[in-house]
Amino acid sequence: MQRPVETFKLELPYKRTLGPVIGAFFTALRDGRIVGSRTPRGRVLCPPLEYDPETGEGVSQIVDLPDTGTVQSWSWVPQPQRKHPLPRPFAFALIRIDGADTALVHAVDAGSMDAMSTGMRVLPRWKSERIGYITDIEAFVPEAKGG
Repeated sequence: MQRPVETFKLELPYKRTLGPVIGAFFTALRDGRIVGSRTPRGRVLCPPLEYDPETGEGVSQIVDLPDTGTVQSWSWVPQPQRKHPLPRPFAFALIRIDGADTALVHAVDAGSMDAMSTGMRVLPRWKSERIGYITDIEAFVPEAKGG
């Protein structure tokens, strides 16, 4: 006798306190700015981290960064799903914000896969109402298109 197949949805909801470093990042996003954290060795991490990933030392210095960056790598999403950030085709990209030594992952709304390229310059398209989430940046767009 064959057993019926059951499907279920597994989710792990959680809440996290932000602390002074991550809290500063999300507060800056709410204000339409991007910040990073400077490690004791001088590297700038964006998104900021509370500890230097190379040494484990605490990181507390917050630095303002420009809102321009460079696509380091990307993957095209031709058919977005319900929980994706955009309802039309877009790219998920590693974006190194100018002045940072690390990259963050975000959506790039380039219009088409042919418009995407590694090395392209991007800037954020901010939501008009921001609440202090990474989604306050609706998407990054090619610098030539403006934010």
